[in-house]
Amino acid sequence: MIKAGIIGGAGYTAGELIRILINHPQVELVFVNSTSNAGNKLTDVHSGLLGDTDMDFTDQLPYDKIDVLFFCTAHGDTKKFLETNEIPGHLKIIDLSTDYRHKAEGNKFIYGLPELNKEEIRKSSYIANPGCFATAIQLGLLPLAKAGWLNTEIHVNAITGSTGAGVKPSATSHFSWRENNISVYKAFEHQHLTEIRQSLTQFQTAFTEDINFIPVRGNFTRGIFVSTYLKFDGTIEDAAKLYQDFYKESPFVVVSDKNIDLKQVVNTNKCILHLEKHGNRLLILSCIDNLVKGASGQAVHNMNLIFGLEETIGLKLKASAF
Repeated sequence: MIKAGIIGGAGYTAGELIRILINHPQVELVFVNSTSNAGNKLTDVHSGLLGDTDMDFTDQLPYDKIDVLFFCTAHGDTKKFLETNEIPGHLKIIDLSTDYRHKAEGNKFIYGLPELNKEEIRKSSYIANPGCFATAIQLGLLPLAKAGWLNTEIHVNAITGSTGAGVKPSATSHFSWRENNISVYKAFEHQHLTEIRQSLTQFQTAFTEDINFIPVRGNFTRGIFVSTYLKFDGTIEDAAKLYQDFYKESPFVVVSDKNIDLKQVVNTNKCILHLEKHGNRLLILSCIDNLVKGASGQAVHNMNLIFGLEETIGLKLKASAF
């Protein structure tokens, strides 16, 4: 059994990570660290776990009792923690924040998008889990980058559920504002653009075109739906073969020949893609659950790879399709 610990246990991603880990047949969840909730039941915060666990939050960090440590901390806090605490050498680290996603001198973390870096993840002890928007957008574009077919600017519109804003209420996340409402934010400047470009140029080093990304706040709780289009000289058959071949060894990516909708992925670790050709443009639709494939499910996928487990173990989750 893999013994796991979590730091930062009160947020939405932590709740999903706990849910997946306590139902994973090869994992024992040893502790969930939260200084603000120490001594309280996990179910006091994550009521959906009622009947699944009697664990309490703790303010202790018994590193000697675990094999892997997940960080579900606020952005910036993982780096501060690792710089001020001595971590045992045997411990595997999977960070769900932005702190180590960008390549830099001295950064020993591998970018944890399995469809891009599977073999590197298997050999690594330090994983930087991708962002949710970044995951959905990259999976829609990586086959084109691999083929060297990104030769024009890219247009992306993506709508996300309110859980993407985190558990702490804000002016744009509480019910009375979000319900029956949508809005654009961080147009052309979203922080995930850096990691998206980093991944695309890993395949197509000469890619320098603009990525015109318009993020949208949706009036629903979970999921991301991405519409991407760009100029494309090939046929729809060319595109379909390229995507099917690229993802043939990726158990969580499905290329559908039918139109797709968000409910097909909510509560799962899937990314579903759909391709259409309109004139000289290729339309790529991509959808994921932002809390699972976009965060905690992907983190567990990375854990499975690190420890040599079958990729899908603990992650065969049914969509909330109705």
